[in-house]
Amino acid sequence: MNTRSFRLDFDNARWEHPLPGCRFKSIVKGNRQVRLLEFTNDFIEPDWCRKGHAGIVLEGDLEIDFQGRIEQFPQGSALLIPAGDVGAHKARALSERALLFLVEDA
Repeated sequence: MNTRSFRLDFDNARWEHPLPGCRFKSIVKGNRQVRLLEFTNDFIEPDWCRKGHAGIVLEGDLEIDFQGRIEQFPQGSALLIPAGDVGAHKARALSERALLFLVEDA
């Protein structure tokens, strides 16, 4: 019998704090990573992110600047951002807090 678990346990993952106003928990399985990512309205993204992301806004409201083209992602919105220059972006919380669930390449 296969005892391998496919459940991802965010409760036991550590919060990492890469920048003020941003923290995340991540779990890597093979070549995929899932993250629970939280932005507060204090977060200012210093550089354009060129990583690809697929996910959903679980709580709050998020605004993403795609090199001058602004899109808003309210709670419940899904997002699919391609990697590379075509998807270069900066995110910021419009609410006090924005919580996202993301799936990414590891």
